[in-house]
Amino acid sequence: MEGMSEREYSAHSGLSRGAIQKARKAGRLVVYGDGSINAAASDVRRADMTDPDQQRRSTGGDAAFSGPADSSSYLKARTALTVYQAQERQLAIQKKKGTLVDRARAETLVFRLARQERDVWVTWPSRVAALMAAEVAAEVAAEVEKLSGRPEHPVIIEAAILQRVLETHVREQLDALADLRVSLG
Repeated sequence: MEGMSEREYSAHSGLSRGAIQKARKAGRLVVYGDGSINAAASDVRRADMTDPDQQRRSTGGDAAFSGPADSSSYLKARTALTVYQAQERQLAIQKKKGTLVDRARAETLVFRLARQERDVWVTWPSRVAALMAAEVAAEVAAEVEKLSGRPEHPVIIEAAILQRVLETHVREQLDALADLRVSLG
């Protein structure tokens, strides 16, 4: 026998015996007249005729290249695509359940709510100034009468003055709150 048997060549090449038999039938091996395999010539022919991706997969290696790109980059890209699609489905499910909302819509709603609150506070002093002035005047008059023991002249607090004071303090508070920024991610 001039060359190797199928079993010997299988051990030499790292391929299964079945793969060696398929390569022989496909003409990817150089065979001597007695049926034995010429290992050196068969290695060269098999390398020339076999798809590098198939060769790499059959030997279990991952250092082979198929053309300009590594086939493992295809696997990585395929995995990334699968992960992306799963994340996309998860987001769609969260939207349907109502646990995920549109960012632009949320920002619009927060802005609208903040504006409504500001408007309520800006108009508050004009609504309560007269009531507060009357209450404070009554309290001061009662305290003066209690301390002196006799009724004094009625205490008058101007509602317009109280309103200006309240407006000043409310605007200061609103200016401080205007520096707050809502960050939704």
